[in-house]
Amino acid sequence: MNRNEVIIEADELLTKLGSENIRIYDASIVDDMYQQGHIPGAAFFDHEKFSDPNKAYEYMLLPDDKLAARIGEIGISNDTEVVVYACGMLPYAARAWWVLRYAGHKNVRILNGGLSAWKDAGGTVEQAARQYEAAVFHPQFRAGMFADKEEVMEALKDSEISVVDVLPLESYEGAHITGSTCLSSMDLMRGLDYFLPNDILALRLQEKAAYKRIITYCGGGIAATVNAIAHLLIGQENVAVYDGSLFEWMGEGLPVTGNGKWEIWKQPA
Repeated sequence: MNRNEVIIEADELLTKLGSENIRIYDASIVDDMYQQGHIPGAAFFDHEKFSDPNKAYEYMLLPDDKLAARIGEIGISNDTEVVVYACGMLPYAARAWWVLRYAGHKNVRILNGGLSAWKDAGGTVEQAARQYEAAVFHPQFRAGMFADKEEVMEALKDSEISVVDVLPLESYEGAHITGSTCLSSMDLMRGLDYFLPNDILALRLQEKAAYKRIITYCGGGIAATVNAIAHLLIGQENVAVYDGSLFEWMGEGLPVTGNGKWEIWKQPA
């Protein structure tokens, strides 16, 4: 995918603020950060409301019909331009982007640098909570953007598919899906706010790009979207996020390898 299809820089967003057709969402994981200050007009993207309460594990996605309804409820139609961002934690915005893209939205981008980049570009913030008028969203689901545990189990038998743990190496050493490899999402970001330039991403993903398909995972399916999007940015589109990730894999007693010090990975989702 073209980088401009995925990412918007703060300077460009400044020129769009106030446009009737734009919808901006703060996807920070807790609304306290949103309430402390957000881009004027931005609504809160509540990850909990996009998570299936009937699943035993955190952040697993709503069923397709409920997901489409939820997207419309927060004010997104097929024709709206959507921008998502987070405060100091790019993975949360990346997860929101991945969910909307999976549902078939064709015009959603991540604010590179999040709220800090917005402020650095001269953007102001507000504290008043905002909410967009509900809309109707007609989904066109992109099969293959999410993987379940059954697909992961089969993928581990296929030498042409790479299953990748995106958590830091210490977490991987503590506990990881047996047969998976590690490439930390931290290596694909500047700080926790920015995607690295495409040429650097291509170098860091060079080994993984040789596989026909990539499945990324983390603790709860959030950080995994950073690596997945990075693959899209360099032109490798056969990539999926294992939605249940380690929360589900370990919860179901599936094979893991590690030194047992797996508390580390419980912190980042």
